[in-house]
Amino acid sequence: MLPLIRKASADDLPAILRITNDAIENTDALWITTPFTLDQRRQWFEDRLAQGYPVLVALDPAGAVAGYGSYGAFRSFEGYARTVEHSVYVSPDHQRRGIGRQLLTALIDHAKGAGFHVMVAGITADNAASVAMHHEFGFRNCGTLPQVGRKRERWLDLLFMTLCLDDISSVEKDFS
Repeated sequence: MLPLIRKASADDLPAILRITNDAIENTDALWITTPFTLDQRRQWFEDRLAQGYPVLVALDPAGAVAGYGSYGAFRSFEGYARTVEHSVYVSPDHQRRGIGRQLLTALIDHAKGAGFHVMVAGITADNAASVAMHHEFGFRNCGTLPQVGRKRERWLDLLFMTLCLDDISSVEKDFS
């Protein structure tokens, strides 16, 4: 059964916080080491909404938040106004079930509908699952910045991938 994707509410923030902090503590997806607080996630959520950006959640069959996704400004300069950078995170116990793909589909459709031109993914270069998922959606590798980040006593490479939203009609995908 595919997850229900909906706009996040303030009530979803504890689950979003758990998913985020799991990614901080157990993966290289976020290049920070200090877990967020609920107040920090609340401020992030309010900032996203105030700027007109979406925060979406995926619900499992029991109605629990299984993952979330959002996008925001790629860079703050006006020349980048039609480019956004996105993030998708899925709870470890819900991974490999199509939830990340459903969230990415919804984010791409939202960004296209909002008139954005390009969506950017900044991915830890050795995250094969994320790279493969983005390739499935038509994202192209646009360059790797070697050793620009550090976590767990090792250097990390940052891969940029882009999708030109004007080049797609819609992202309708079947994940069954």
